[in-house]
Amino acid sequence: MSYFDAASAAPLHPVGRQALLASLDEGWADPSRLYREGRRARMLLDAAREAAAEAVGCRPDELSFTSSGTRAVHAGIAGALAGRQRVGRHLIVSAVEHSSVLHSAEAHEAGGGTVTQIAVDRTGAVSARSYVDALRPDTALACLQSANHEVGTEQPVADVAAGCREAGVPLLVDAAQSLGWGPVEGDWSLLAASAHKWGGPSGVGLLVVRKGVRFAPQGPVDERESGRAPGFENLPAIVAAAASLRAVRAEAAQEAVRLRELTKRIRVRVAQSVPDVEVVGDPERRLPGIVTFSCLYVDGETLLHELDREGFSVSSGSSCTSSTLTPSHVLKAMGALSEGNVRVSLPTGTTREEVERFLEVLPGAVAGVREKLGAPAPATTVQQDVLVVDALGRRCPIPVIELAKVIGGVQVGGTVRVLSDDEAARLDIPAWCEMRGQEYLGEEPADQGFAYLVRRVS
Repeated sequence: MSYFDAASAAPLHPVGRQALLASLDEGWADPSRLYREGRRARMLLDAAREAAAEAVGCRPDELSFTSSGTRAVHAGIAGALAGRQRVGRHLIVSAVEHSSVLHSAEAHEAGGGTVTQIAVDRTGAVSARSYVDALRPDTALACLQSANHEVGTEQPVADVAAGCREAGVPLLVDAAQSLGWGPVEGDWSLLAASAHKWGGPSGVGLLVVRKGVRFAPQGPVDERESGRAPGFENLPAIVAAAASLRAVRAEAAQEAVRLRELTKRIRVRVAQSVPDVEVVGDPERRLPGIVTFSCLYVDGETLLHELDREGFSVSSGSSCTSSTLTPSHVLKAMGALSEGNVRVSLPTGTTREEVERFLEVLPGAVAGVREKLGAPAPATTVQQDVLVVDALGRRCPIPVIELAKVIGGVQVGGTVRVLSDDEAARLDIPAWCEMRGQEYLGEEPADQGFAYLVRRVS
C-alpha cells in the first residue's frame, strides 16, 4: 500500500515516535509544580518549546502549544482582532485559505465585523499588490497561508508581510503545510501550524505571537501557555512534535529535491497519459510533494475507490467525494475543474518505484470510471435554435458528460443550454469550456436549478 496523502496527515516520524515513548515515562507530571517530577516535566516542555521556536525562527516566549492547528488559527485570529478592536474590525483573508481561517472570518462577520476576501489567479496564488490595495485605516488583521493545502502553490508571504508592516497591520500566516520544509520568510506577526502535517502526533498545534503585537486572548483566563491555550499540556505529544520537526528539517533540503523530481514526473506523465486532464497549481512555486489534477467525465469518489483498490491512498477536492456536494472552495476560487480531482501528496521516503506504479495504474483507473459513467444518453430538446440538455437531478460529473456528448452536433455559433441543479456545475461547466475552447456565456435561473449557456466555437 502506498500512502500518498501526506498533506492531510504525515506518518509519525521515527524520531517523533521515540520521543513520544520516552516522554510517556518522563513527562507525565504537571510542569507547573516545583517538586522533582514537575521540574523534570518543565525541563522537557522548555526544551520542546526552544526546539520548536528555533525551527520557526522566533523567541521561545513567543510560541505557545495548542491542542491543534485549527485551535491555533482560531485563537490567533480571535486574539489579534480583539487586541486591535480600537483600530477597527476589518479582516483580510485570501479565497483559498484553510477552512479554519475562513470559518473564523465567517464568525467575525456574523459578529458585526467586515471581511475582504482576496481573489487568486489560475495557479491559486494571490498578488501582494491585492493585499496592499485592500488595506484600510480600520484593518485590524490580515491572514495568508504560506502554501496551499490542496494544490501546493506557495504564496508571496514576504511581500505581503512587508506591505502589511508598512501599514501597521499584523499578518497571521497559516504555515501548516510548509513549516516542515523550512521557516516562513518575511516580517510576519503571527503564525499557526499543526504537528501532524510534518510527521508529529495529532493534537498539537503551534501559535506564535511576535512581541509588540497587540493580542488579547479570548475566553476564560488560564495561566498556561501565556493564556493562549487553556488546559493541561499534552507533554508527551508536544515533545514528540518538536523532535519530529527538528528531524524533518534536518532532512528537508535533500528530500525536497527528490520529491520535486517525483512530482514533476507525475505532472508531466499524467498530462501525457490521461486524456482530458487538467493539472492545477503553480508548476514551479509549489511545495515539494504535492501535485493535483482533475479528470473530465470522472466521479471523484469512484476514482478514489479504484485507486485505493490498486493500493494507493490519495485525496480529492472534488464535490463528488463530499456529502455536501459542495465543490472545493480552492478549486472554485482558481476557476479550475473540480470533477475527478485527485491530490497526490508524497510523504518523506516515497520511492520512485511507488510513483512509477501509480503512473501505470492511473490511466486504466480513469478509463474504467469513465466507461462506467458513459451510459445514459442525454435528454435533449430544441428551443428557438438552442439545444437544451436536461441534467436535472444528476450529479457531478454527469452534466458535463452530457454537454460533451451533444456539443459536436451543434453548428459552430450555436448554443447549448444545460439545465442542472448540481452546485458543481457552476464551476465545472466554465472550466470545461476553457479546456475545450468553447465559449461560456454565463448562467441564468431556471424553473429548477440553473441554466448554463455554452456557445460552440469550434
